[in-house]
Amino acid sequence: MPTPYPKLLDAFKTRAFSFGDFTLASGKKSSYYVNSKKAIFNSEVVNLLSDAMWDMTKDLSIDAAGGLEVGAISLAAVLAQRFAMQGKPLEGFFVRKQAKSHGSQERVEGVLKPGMRVAVLDDVLTTGGSMLQAIAEIEKVGAIVVAAVCIVDRLEGAREALGKYAFLPIFTIRDFGIEPPPPPV
Repeated sequence: MPTPYPKLLDAFKTRAFSFGDFTLASGKKSSYYVNSKKAIFNSEVVNLLSDAMWDMTKDLSIDAAGGLEVGAISLAAVLAQRFAMQGKPLEGFFVRKQAKSHGSQERVEGVLKPGMRVAVLDDVLTTGGSMLQAIAEIEKVGAIVVAAVCIVDRLEGAREALGKYAFLPIFTIRDFGIEPPPPPV
């Protein structure tokens, strides 16, 4: 089935993909790397991304959206702005990997309160470990995670790891013509 976001797909193919020998955040080795930052800081791409994320989240009845730094920061800002443009309130936030040694020393930055319904955001997911770190902190606050949204799912276990939430990738790695490695035996 073709993607409903062909221009966004082309932009990521052109701007975000590199081939070589890479070690991912999950620790896995890969022959390709998706550096979404090379795409999402472009004005046309951010506009296309805003359309896609709005389509995926507009009916979720969420109060907030965010995730682990660095990947989720720009996504939360883009989505919060898009909600505002549609006349709907949305709090953006991000989760620090470590608490700062000064100030409030909180790991969650932004407004996130108990009972808020949250879409957790990330750019590229492999095993889902980074998103699970963010979810742990979000749930400590007492917020309710309703969806896990990402730009690219590498199809290496994230969907399974995040199975108790609505899993909403804009693309899978297959949309880029790449087959994921076979599962370990």
